[in-house]
Amino acid sequence: MKASDLFIKALENEGVEYIFGIPGEENLDFLDSMRTSKIKLVLTRHEQGAGFMAATYGRLTGKPGVCLSTLGPGATNFTTPAAYAQLGAMPMLMITGQKPIKKSKQGRFQIVDIVELMKPTTKYTRQVVNGNNISAMVRESFRLAMEERPGAVHIELPEDIAAEDCEDRIFDVVDFRRPDADEMSIRDAAKMIESAKMPLLLIGAGANRKRTSQALAAFIEKTGIPFFNTQMGKGVVDERHSKFIGTAALSANDFLHCAIGRADLIINVGHDVIEKPPFFMEEGGTKVIHINFFPAQVDAVYFPQLNVIGDIASSVIHIAKHINTKANWDFSYYGRIKNEVETHLSKYSEDNRFPILPQRLVHIVREEMPEDGIVTLDNGVYKIWFARNYKCYQPNTLLLDNALATMGAGLASAMCAKLINPNKKVISVCGDGGFMMNSQELETATRLGLNMVVIILNDSSYGMIKWKQEGMGFDNFGLDYKNPDFVKYAESYGAIGHRPTSDDNFKEILSKCLNVDGVHVIDLAVDYSLNHSILNVLLKEKTCTL
Repeated sequence: MKASDLFIKALENEGVEYIFGIPGEENLDFLDSMRTSKIKLVLTRHEQGAGFMAATYGRLTGKPGVCLSTLGPGATNFTTPAAYAQLGAMPMLMITGQKPIKKSKQGRFQIVDIVELMKPTTKYTRQVVNGNNISAMVRESFRLAMEERPGAVHIELPEDIAAEDCEDRIFDVVDFRRPDADEMSIRDAAKMIESAKMPLLLIGAGANRKRTSQALAAFIEKTGIPFFNTQMGKGVVDERHSKFIGTAALSANDFLHCAIGRADLIINVGHDVIEKPPFFMEEGGTKVIHINFFPAQVDAVYFPQLNVIGDIASSVIHIAKHINTKANWDFSYYGRIKNEVETHLSKYSEDNRFPILPQRLVHIVREEMPEDGIVTLDNGVYKIWFARNYKCYQPNTLLLDNALATMGAGLASAMCAKLINPNKKVISVCGDGGFMMNSQELETATRLGLNMVVIILNDSSYGMIKWKQEGMGFDNFGLDYKNPDFVKYAESYGAIGHRPTSDDNFKEILSKCLNVDGVHVIDLAVDYSLNHSILNVLLKEKTCTL
């Protein structure tokens, strides 16, 4: 059997549905083997787009998304998606080509040591030097990519190895069960929770698993302990729940942090230090129980007093069984903070000025989207407003990146979300800066016949950095640019362009776009003038309710 045929057979054995990427000369044997496979090739316009789509596939399914590139510059374009998947705990396999390794074909032309380059941003990176090793390498790659903490893996397939004959052998996919936490740590956690006066539950990205979502909902129902989440933990438990007090979109100085500051115990389920901290621990301050698949990485701002390590869902279920719900808890303060948070977040939701305020945008999108609709965000200051103001009703319905926090991923993420959820409404919200970093994927979206909406928040500047610049007292400098005509730009790719002229017009356009076929691009003027006064001034001057 030809080695490239074996590679494809091994991927089929893992249940791979799609390979996202851009083949090159060094991938031609692999491409020919794929031609007769049931695996679908999704040809993209840039390797970053392919990598971001593969990572999003991993995030939404729990199975590694697969992407393909050639050697050299094609492979180096995978480095950002590799870091995106690795930091964001998204299982992903990257396959890259390489020149022949048994003889020189073109000297050192285009040759970069990609295996060495990938080491800092992957869990596993190997070059295939013998076709007989392919099946085992693929099985090991998938195992490691899915093993907690999930992440990126990489296999390099040289051109001559891909063409050689090898044995036809496939390894069975063997499922495994994550181990449960030990009984002592379960009982210790239950005792700490019972003895606390004001415990508070934190839900992080690692809890974004179906079983964990159900276990946490049951835990909250039994104990009545209020909860908040990180940006990447949104939607694990329905945020309409009466015990939900908000999202920690900032690390400090938000109304929510008044509650965090008063808590004497935080039950941290699924958060780790790779995601931007939702709060800072202080010596002698609030105690923390770390419940996760792996021990806490000790950091100057995070040093929990107890680790409960094992399958998160099982840990939560077992802890709940041991808790005496007649404990002497007092949650009245959290109720007052919840009301304060809700009042603050709703303040500009009905403000219909135009250009639109981000708070108003979030409100309109939430009204228009069904419960299972998926919103993907690129990276920009609007991400903070969505994290704080957008209530998620189901897991993985607001896809944002608070680990690498890269620009350029939002559009590709939405494309993958729609591809694997064709019956769900999908909106991609991008800043004009982030959109232009991979805007060429509009062609991919139209070619695939995806029905989705892209909202470009247009302020002709790098708004996030401009907000930071103002907050640090610097003069406005170096962050403004000119944009293309996004309506004409969209139309040139076969998409449908829209440019709202008022708040009502935007609502009308968005509602229509969500219910008709095609890729719709909405060029929406945004007003960020309140960012500084609210996020830099108001929140720092707030007084927590006594």
